[in-house]
Amino acid sequence: MTSSTSLGFENRFVDLLPGDKESKNFCRQVFDACYSKVKPTSVSNPQIVAYSREVAELLNLPESWMTAKEAAETLGGNRLMPGMDPYAMCYGGHQFGNWAGQLGDGRAINLGERVNSSGQRWVLQLKGSGVTPYSRHADGLAVLRSSVREFLCSEAMHHLGVPTTRALSLVLTGDQVTRDMFYDGNPEREPGAIVCRVAPSFVRFGNFEIFAARQDTVTLRKLMDFTIREYFPHLIATTELQAETLSTETYLRWFDEVCRRTAEMVVHWMRVGFVHGVMNTDNMSILGLTIDYGPYGWLEDYEPTWTPNTTDASGRRYCYGQQPQIAMWNCAQLANAIWPVVQQEEPLREALKTYSATFEANWQTMMAGKLGLRSFNVGADESLVEELLKLLNAIETDMTLFYRQLASLPLESNFGRDCNTDESDVEDELDFFVSHFSVAFYDQRQISKSYKSQIGQWLQKYRNRVRQDGTDDADRQTSMDRINPLYVLRNYLAQQAIDKSEQGDHSMIYELLDVLRDPYRPQKNREIFAEKRPEWARNRAGCSMLSCSS
Repeated sequence: MTSSTSLGFENRFVDLLPGDKESKNFCRQVFDACYSKVKPTSVSNPQIVAYSREVAELLNLPESWMTAKEAAETLGGNRLMPGMDPYAMCYGGHQFGNWAGQLGDGRAINLGERVNSSGQRWVLQLKGSGVTPYSRHADGLAVLRSSVREFLCSEAMHHLGVPTTRALSLVLTGDQVTRDMFYDGNPEREPGAIVCRVAPSFVRFGNFEIFAARQDTVTLRKLMDFTIREYFPHLIATTELQAETLSTETYLRWFDEVCRRTAEMVVHWMRVGFVHGVMNTDNMSILGLTIDYGPYGWLEDYEPTWTPNTTDASGRRYCYGQQPQIAMWNCAQLANAIWPVVQQEEPLREALKTYSATFEANWQTMMAGKLGLRSFNVGADESLVEELLKLLNAIETDMTLFYRQLASLPLESNFGRDCNTDESDVEDELDFFVSHFSVAFYDQRQISKSYKSQIGQWLQKYRNRVRQDGTDDADRQTSMDRINPLYVLRNYLAQQAIDKSEQGDHSMIYELLDVLRDPYRPQKNREIFAEKRPEWARNRAGCSMLSCSS
């Protein structure tokens, strides 16, 4: 092994926390333990079909290793590198608002903590690597279609500037996996695959909830101490660095920061039009990272009530517009989980207020940025934003393309002048507006005379507001294009890559990965990746809504 690959692995989660005393791998309830040791299931013919060079570099894994057979065997679960001590975590969670009891890593196995040359620790986790004690009688495997989506979205979100777990590799296993994609009694055999996910930690809200639900305060406190010492050391007072357990004040500072990080993450989701789809508490990272890319989606036309998850179609609990409220609800469940240790209600409530205040402040800053404003004027800009969002929802309008077109609108030209005398001039100007934004409209027939008038009036208000800032067109476009992406992982693009990959052509996975590395700047000869959803993809499986099946 080269020196870069022999930097090794550590296993502080395993070494410092209580583990499952049962060594056999079978589905069961696991008590008094944060994890169960378990090895990945061997696969017949592991093949790396894509990998992220940035994540490989982060882990000091050279290209020569990533393209070697050893990498495929390791990332496919057939062999372990020195120092790896694989395990699955025990956690619970609220699913769609209801307590679900023990869940755990049912198809994910943590290989260990990679320590890179900078001393950073990164957990490598194989998703789709076989049965664990938490599989609940499932097979613990994953298929190619869901794995492609997870691999691409993990990296796309990172390059968009959204806090997220990362993805190192996508491995075809050479085996077939049976899945009922639509839960309609028609299972099919699909290609099996494994994604290697990477993060400083995969600890979730649900890791704490399970011990609170079982009234296991001893293990709960151990996990809280471990989490803060490992991932939030800046919160620990100097006087308690050597203490056996941390103070209540430190626990409260930690919860406050978790609330803040969670709020910041969700603001980023709203900024780029991302819909997680399954915001259960077991899918909420304690580090404020986007985690578990299942039936996620990206807003095509701006519709706040849209959800990508077929399971959520009736209730729409996890739709785009509900995400801020659900994230706060999840933080409240974490507060309930740590209450047995903290036992101070008012500071926990104050921390939840931190979530609200952080979200509101960051949302205002974010919306000002999307509109190219220097700052958010609470009095005037609230109505400006509210009117805009109503306009976007009034007819099918592509959110991503609308903001890019708004950035390029020439506010300093004769366009946008006050037209009070000549009715034909007014009509020409409104036609100019519609023409400029036409690439963002899904159905031109929806553009009524009333809508033209409304968008014209809004654009006039917007121009006046920009003038107050004294920002010229060039500077405004530059600042707006830094926050409003041009390229996002639209569902139909991911599905096209999946379709090709299932036929043995993995080239589009790499092409999308490359495009999404630079989502804010136009890329020559890649205009097709910035187009709105084609009509054929409106209701096609994988391009509109998805199930939790994978």
